[in-house]
Amino acid sequence: MRLASHFRSLTSAQRNTFFACLLGWTLDAFDFFLLTFCLTAIAADFHVGRKQVVAAVSWTLVMRPVGAFLFGAMAEKFGRRPTLMLNIVAFSVFELASALAPTLPSFLFCRALFGIAMGGVWGVGAALALETLPAQGRGFFSGLLQEGYVVGNLLAAAVYGLLFSHLNGHGIMTNWRVMFMIGTLPALLAFYLRFKVEESPAWIASHQPGVAGGAAKRPPLDWPVLFGYLPTFLFLVLLMTAFTSFSHGTQDLYPTFLQADHHLSSGVTGLVGAIGNIGALLGGMCCGALSEKYGRRRTIVAAALFAIPTIPLWGWSHSAVALAAGGFLMQFMVQGAWGIIPVHLNELAPGPVRAIFPGLAYQLGNLLSSQNIRVQETFSARYNSGSLDVALSGTVVIVAIVVAGVTMLGPEAQGADLG
Repeated sequence: MRLASHFRSLTSAQRNTFFACLLGWTLDAFDFFLLTFCLTAIAADFHVGRKQVVAAVSWTLVMRPVGAFLFGAMAEKFGRRPTLMLNIVAFSVFELASALAPTLPSFLFCRALFGIAMGGVWGVGAALALETLPAQGRGFFSGLLQEGYVVGNLLAAAVYGLLFSHLNGHGIMTNWRVMFMIGTLPALLAFYLRFKVEESPAWIASHQPGVAGGAAKRPPLDWPVLFGYLPTFLFLVLLMTAFTSFSHGTQDLYPTFLQADHHLSSGVTGLVGAIGNIGALLGGMCCGALSEKYGRRRTIVAAALFAIPTIPLWGWSHSAVALAAGGFLMQFMVQGAWGIIPVHLNELAPGPVRAIFPGLAYQLGNLLSSQNIRVQETFSARYNSGSLDVALSGTVVIVAIVVAGVTMLGPEAQGADLG
């Protein structure tokens, strides 16, 4: 009932904008997580170890800040909507290029380009959506918007579980390459953005001529403007480094953990991943809504710390059913905390740089945490005979405490005017 009332409060234009931004982030994540499910198959196809292919994940994360800055700057100058359209077409093209890469170095290069395109989607889409939506219920919509990332992971798990073992690719068109070709379909969303979505009212207002017919109301984007907001930006980068370590530390190697440590089939791995992502989706919406009542910071802290008691079920169970239950609870908490991030960052970001700061801070956090997957893999190989259970569990304990601590030390701007 509450869900329906939130959507009934929106105009048709607001609903179209929100769903387009949600789909953009969902399909971007879908393309990213296809890689995490296919790591073993890609390594076998290129005749290398899993550790060499894991570099593709790191390169994607490393290049995302470049895309956040480039596309964020374009969104400030040319508008949120056309920038998001270009962004979606770009990551679809680079996904296709990845599918056709003949060697591992060329594949890694394509994933780096994909990272640039992926880096822009979150910041531009969040700015477009949250500047268009009303202030009331913003926390709920933030939670749902962020969980587009989870829905993308869920779709990747479902497609992998249902199709991978039946594709029977041969020659250059091996199974994982066909999966990546499926990942080019998001480009069609650009047509929806072109014909159904309007530009952000806040961006339009800021670029209208002044009363006297002079320059636009918004000051020009330049380095003095950016440096004036440096303390806020550095805090956001620190916060997002903790958050990206939290999510990637519990997600990227978990399918490999299920396959290598527990010898689950591709179908069961996909099912366990899907159940975990259902928990993540519910967590994001629930915690996003709760943040309207209890505040952004307190809700984030509670969700982060409650992830720790789920570790025994999530990382140390022996049956697929128990692992699925643990995955559900873990991702409910991890993505529950994450669900508040779009609105929290956009409320903290200064208006003149709202399309740049949240997305760039987010992606710089990804950059600073991009070696997390390699650290987990290296630790497991060196100290735990290749088993990932200790590395994954330790990551949750350390990062959950850091997320809670950094969040409580920072400011809160709940209900800030995003006009």
